[in-house]
Parts: sequence; structure tokens; C-alpha cells
Amino acid sequence: MFTISTIAQPDTLEAAYKVLKEKRSNAVLGGCAYLRMGTQKIHTGVDLTKLGLKYIKEQDNCIEIGAMTSFRDVETNQVLNKYAGGLLAKAVAGIIGVQFRNAVTVGASVFMRYGFSDFLTALLALDAEVELVQGGRMTLAAFLDMPRSKDVLTKVIIHKTEGQASYQALRNSAGDYPLVTVAVSRLNNEWKIVVGARPTRAKLAGRAAALLNEAGTLLGAELAEQAAQTAADELPFGSNRRASAAYRQAVAQTLIKRAIMEVAACK
Repeated sequence: MFTISTIAQPDTLEAAYKVLKEKRSNAVLGGCAYLRMGTQKIHTGVDLTKLGLKYIKEQDNCIEIGAMTSFRDVETNQVLNKYAGGLLAKAVAGIIGVQFRNAVTVGASVFMRYGFSDFLTALLALDAEVELVQGGRMTLAAFLDMPRSKDVLTKVIIHKTEGQASYQALRNSAGDYPLVTVAVSRLNNEWKIVVGARPTRAKLAGRAAALLNEAGTLLGAELAEQAAQTAADELPFGSNRRASAAYRQAVAQTLIKRAIMEVAACK
């Protein structure tokens, strides 16, 4: 169980960032769902509940998701259920149970870059950006490649891009962490292939997506198999107590092909 010496509830994002930077062991508190599984000692927990960061807003060109929005909110939101074939809603729907999804927040899951994150895998397949107090606004891909630093993630921005997407995952049991997660999208006729839970964090398979982009509309089962094989080969896989690297790689190839064919069949 984690421990917290004191709680701060700042009224502004600037104040939240100031408290966070005051001490190395200070930390932002999201839903605390995953913190409860660890033994971290936090001097000051920065509670963001007074900052109005729990929302899903549809704008003309984008959808904004506040950092304190829960996975259950994502799962049940009508706007997100209609966008890209409901990719984000499908990705979080299989996570443990409703009570747990009511606690897990978007900001914590994205900022911590959890390797097992279903949400991060799906989000990376979309045209998404993040906004941070200190770091400002940047693409999700750029954020994931940055060294981790003290900052407060305020929201996720998903640009409305025409297209479809598919989410696939394999678990040993319904309530377990995923062994492999896969998201494939075709937005404005540009393909993206993402594999997560390798067991490290989600990553784009650039060479595999390039094969599909070069093919244009001439996509069949043979090309889908080739792209899936390329993705499985270009991304590193590791072993842990849930699955071996070789097993993850084989499963990923199957799930990628399945996802490609599902997206290709969408009109």
C-alpha cells in the first residue's frame, strides 16, 4: 500500500505544478487505482479534483478529454463511441470491472505510460495530442518518446479525422492484464499500427504501416499477412511471468492481421 504524508488541493494548474516541483517525492494523484498496488511513499499528493479536469468536450475539429476523466466516462460517452468505430470505448471496456474503470483516470494512464495500458495503445492509433502545464502541447507520439519529468497533464486532444479503427487484445482471463494489445487505424487513408503490452509500452510499427500506405486500396489477405509479419519483426518483445517474448510476437502477428482486415472491410 502506498503512503501519503499530506494532501494539497490547489485551485489553479500553476499552483498544482508549483507544489509538484517542491519535493522529489511529491506526486499528482489521479484515481490512485494503480498506486494502491505499489508501496510508493509520497510526501505531498497533489489532488486535481478542484481544477475542473473531468470532461469530454466535442469541438468542431477535435474531441478534448480532461485528465481526471475516468475510463468509465470514456466507455459510455456517445461522442467517443461514434468516433473511429468506438476505438477508445472498446479498448477500455475489457479492463477488470466497472468499479475499477470508475477510478482509473485518463491523465494518469497516459502520463505514466504504463506498458499494459489498453487505452494508450488505442490512443496512439489516433491523431492525438496531449497538453501539459510546463511542456505545453505536443503529439502523443512525441510525448511518449520524451524522458519522464515532473509535469501535470491537463488534457488529451483527439483531432477528428475521417476513418475507421480496430482494437484487439489477448488476456489469460477477463480480469487480468493483457498479454498483447493491438490497435490499427486508417484515418484519411493513412494507416497506423500500434502494439502494446510487449510487455513495454505501446509503440507504432512504422515500416508495417508504410507497406499498407504504399498499397493504397489494393489490400488483401496476403498484404495484411505481410504487414503483420513486418510489425511483429520490427518491434521488440519481452518475457515476463504472463507470457514469453516468442508467444507475444506470434499472438501480435495474428491480432494485427485480424485488425487490418477488420478496418479494410469498413466502408
